[in-house]
Amino acid sequence: MSKLVIVGTVAFDAIETPFGKTDKILGGAATFIGLAASQFKLDAAIVSIVGGDFPKEYLNLLSKRNIDISGIEVVENGKTFFWSGKYHNDMNSRDTLATELNVLADFNPVVPEDYKDAEVLMLGNLHPMVQMSVLDQMETKPKLVVLDTMNFWMDNALEDLHRVIKRIDVITINDEEARQLTGEYSLVVAARKIQEMGPKYVVIKKGEHGALLFHNDNVFYAPALPLEEVFDPTGAGDTFAGGFAGYIARTEDTSFENMKNAVIYGSTLASFCVEKFGTQRMINLKADEVHKRLQQFKNLTQFEIVLD
Repeated sequence: MSKLVIVGTVAFDAIETPFGKTDKILGGAATFIGLAASQFKLDAAIVSIVGGDFPKEYLNLLSKRNIDISGIEVVENGKTFFWSGKYHNDMNSRDTLATELNVLADFNPVVPEDYKDAEVLMLGNLHPMVQMSVLDQMETKPKLVVLDTMNFWMDNALEDLHRVIKRIDVITINDEEARQLTGEYSLVVAARKIQEMGPKYVVIKKGEHGALLFHNDNVFYAPALPLEEVFDPTGAGDTFAGGFAGYIARTEDTSFENMKNAVIYGSTLASFCVEKFGTQRMINLKADEVHKRLQQFKNLTQFEIVLD
């Protein structure tokens, strides 16, 4: 089993959807990624930063899931990163109501010594230069580096983003971001252009319409599991990334065929994430529930057809 290092935000979120609203609750990209990856019983560590206002019970919650938290810096006199958003009725679009960087504004990540030789590195959505500094700290080149990013960095740090994209193996972005990054409407063409930037594998997330995996001329598509209701989409993309990276770290197989399975696992875990506010569903998720839903995925996608 490989070691997994997760870099990203550990934060507070306040969310409003057509189904209700929350006060400050546990959120952040690294939190969602870590909770998803913990389903694989890995040797994993989170590298992040929080303020003195961050409850110890949240840190303990991560520790209990076998996630090393020695790389989470606590700034006692600082405040934790906070994001607030409101989703529209279709749940595919949202308005950001508040973004308070707080301690994240001066975040200099430090990878714990025991994890500088990790085989899998998951770079959650952060400033590209922060992602780059983590890459520079790894003593041996990881077998697989996965990067998640967003349109904000394409608008504000494109040159730095291109620099870090050159050094990774897998990029996970949504369809809108893939089009923005390449200027191409066709996702097939966009994926090819992104591969030319450096990554061998491109994962394009399409929300309720599933995910696409590209490698050279190979394409794989995984649908999203049809759900009766989507309660809150916050963190679904990060949960997908955590499931993807966690499965690769667990199986130690970076082939295209195995990445197909990783995409299915990522999609399965993301389908749980949206059922409650924030991280609430992922915190209490049981292995037998995951197994049952994987079977549903299999039934949804498998068929026999006779070709003449």
